[in-house]
Formats: sequence, C-alpha cells, structure tokens
Amino acid sequence: MRAYEKGIRFQQGQTRRGGQASRGKTRITIRLDEEILNWFRREVHKAGGGNYQTLINHALREYIKKRPESLEEVVRCVVREEVKKST
Repeated sequence: MRAYEKGIRFQQGQTRRGGQASRGKTRITIRLDEEILNWFRREVHKAGGGNYQTLINHALREYIKKRPESLEEVVRCVVREEVKKST
C-alpha cells in the first residue's frame, strides 16, 4: 500500500525515508499519461539505472532552454490569434 493510501503525510522537504529532499527541489503531485511515465522508466532502465524523475526534470529543463520565446510571449500570441478569430 502506498503512503498516500495509508493517509501518511510527509513534511515539505522530506523524502519518504525521512531524509531531506535536495535543495532547490519541491515535492509536487502531477498526473502524467502512463505511456509517458513508462517511456521515462524504460529509458532509465536502458541506461542501467537511475531515477526517472531526474530524467523528466532534465527533459523539462532542456525543453525550456530550447524555447525561443518566453511563456508570456506565447500566451500573448495565442490571445492575439483568438481575438482575431472572434472579430
């Protein structure tokens, strides 16, 4: 049974085993498609081990680095396009 199923809550900054989480990291809960999660797990397995969460973090960081536009610029562009469609 998983910890959340038992009703156990963890203090922010602590890992399941009671240790401290890495500095600069925040525990969150997200829902990912199972096929996406399985892909990351397979990649970690192929590499001989590691942590799939670290791989997800790395993939997100690389995506952010390669984005030529800020999120604000993307949102502004989308809003402009939607306004044009409605007029």
